[in-house]
Amino acid sequence: MLLDSNIIIYAAKPEHEDLRRLIAEKAPAVSSVSYVEVLGFHRLEEQERRHFEAFFGSARILPLSQPVLDEAVRLRQARKMSLGDALVASTALTHKLTLITRNVDDFLKVEGLSILNPFEKS
Repeated sequence: MLLDSNIIIYAAKPEHEDLRRLIAEKAPAVSSVSYVEVLGFHRLEEQERRHFEAFFGSARILPLSQPVLDEAVRLRQARKMSLGDALVASTALTHKLTLITRNVDDFLKVEGLSILNPFEKS
């Protein structure tokens, strides 16, 4: 499993204990893009920064390898997609991981990408 940036942010909120439990049980990886998106947020407060730094310090962060970059190029050529979403999707595809995200619509047209929205009730 690969966590999208929005899931990392939601899991930091007190009301999302279920997400923290999912993360603790599954120990999913994160893209290096999420590292930049979350820690690079310009309005991040000091307490939040410390929390996220601790999270990323214990997370398995997947790098932007050449295969990930090549897949992101292919995705962006195939359809309009933000750079961040293309890199996250290509990381999941390259490593054959399910992407955990609440922003399902951003990834629906990515062929072969397995998606899980933990906010959807089954």
